[in-house]
Amino acid sequence: MDAIKFVEQDINGTSELPDFKAGDSVSVSYKIKEGNKERIQVFQGTVIQRRGSGVNETFTVRKVSGGIGVERVFPMSSPFIESIKVNKSGSVRRARIFYLRNRTGKSARIREKIFVKKED
Repeated sequence: MDAIKFVEQDINGTSELPDFKAGDSVSVSYKIKEGNKERIQVFQGTVIQRRGSGVNETFTVRKVSGGIGVERVFPMSSPFIESIKVNKSGSVRRARIFYLRNRTGKSARIREKIFVKKED
């Protein structure tokens, strides 16, 4: 077995993250080091893409803060990610929804996917 793949397998199984995809609204809690202090900051926004696989997998989250769009790329296997919470599951047709960058207001909304629970 290749040495790189062996190390990737060790790193890959460390974190338990929820299933999410492009269009979902998520809250990412991640650790920030400032000097010798460490705190947790929450970045809340819409997932616009997931790319890569294995250890190299990343996802991009976009939010609008003060009228300006802010995007941040998070590695899935980062030890700085404390938790990921899926707030809403979005209904989109594409895997990468970069068209949100050009939209504002009501046209930038994403329909929510509603799950119906069957009772037996």
